[in-house]
Amino acid sequence: MSVPSPSHVTVVGLGADGWAGLPESTRERVRAAAVLVGGDRHLALVPEVEGQARHRLPSPLRDGLAGLLDRIGDLPVVVLASGDPFVSGIGSTLVDLFGAGSLEVVPAVSSVSLARARMGWPSESAEVVTLVGRDVHVVLRHLAPDHRLLVLSSDETTPAEVAALLEASGYGESRVTVLGDLGGAAESRVEGTAATWSAKVSRLNVVALELRGPVVGSWSSGLPDDVFEHDGQLTKRDLRASALARLAPQPGQLLWDVGAGAGSVGIEWMRAHPTCSTVAVEADADRADRIRRNASSLGVPTLQVVHGRAPEVLESLADPDAVFVGGGATLPGVVQGCLDRLRPGGRLVVHGVTLETEALLAELSARHGGELTRIAVEHASPIGSFTGWSPARTVTQWAVTR
Repeated sequence: MSVPSPSHVTVVGLGADGWAGLPESTRERVRAAAVLVGGDRHLALVPEVEGQARHRLPSPLRDGLAGLLDRIGDLPVVVLASGDPFVSGIGSTLVDLFGAGSLEVVPAVSSVSLARARMGWPSESAEVVTLVGRDVHVVLRHLAPDHRLLVLSSDETTPAEVAALLEASGYGESRVTVLGDLGGAAESRVEGTAATWSAKVSRLNVVALELRGPVVGSWSSGLPDDVFEHDGQLTKRDLRASALARLAPQPGQLLWDVGAGAGSVGIEWMRAHPTCSTVAVEADADRADRIRRNASSLGVPTLQVVHGRAPEVLESLADPDAVFVGGGATLPGVVQGCLDRLRPGGRLVVHGVTLETEALLAELSARHGGELTRIAVEHASPIGSFTGWSPARTVTQWAVTR
């Protein structure tokens, strides 16, 4: 969609104290605007100005906002936002649509800054997680003993949902502090533990979590196999770690997990950084559903599952930065189709356990270069009253960078 750049848009952040908290210079900007755009709550905080047009933020926001500003034309516009417009706010959407140079932003103190001040937490000691318009399972990606989180809530139901999820994950002893209406006259603070949480809180709140619980998984690659629900079609821990080391997750990049099975490689790709994304391609409907469940339980509920067979379903997908082929490599067109779609600098890793797949990978390695490796893993297991080694199937791995 081609979006014309607005001639003059000012984004003004409002704190919980609303109009009263704005300096006079900012109030004058708001009064002088021909058009004021904001949510119902924000518009209600600003006194009426004779002759000033007011518009509610549209839904869906992105396309609706572009159309609204296009219709407004060259008139000076003020868009109202909460606190700092770039902390899980409308500022990011406006920059994506029009570019940073087209906007003037006047932020208020963010709820994150106020929450840190109330808790006495230095910025480097706590991670910020937004649940505004997001699945609450995102929190599970961040579980770790003695870790601190500041959670931006969607509404008054978020703290109870987070507390229930923490308790179900073995983190019931975590300390929960809900800070409501930060910076406003009705500011509140409610404390408790996840296991005992039952408080009613303000709709506008930030949840401060001091996590108490067990180690539930590594933040590097190689989660234990038993954290995944699977039917045997699972890239096992040691092989998964090897594959991910070569796939090299980078912030903001997209992985195709082709023949995804339980989705383990794509899930760990997304756990590497909050901005990593995965499309898991799986032909079996039951496995596709299982991938969705695994993704939610491991804190990456936005993982996209495509139920279909490669290479046909790959045509409609965005070009990837990396591809893992865990199954179906010998199907005509699968590996070559993935290679052809890789972005420059993209990485491809293919695993195979059959002689036919090994022969294909040897041919591809001879043609394209890369790294060809055979990986044999053995685990100690009982043999009568003794212990011996039980070998898993040897896997041939081909890794190449475009």
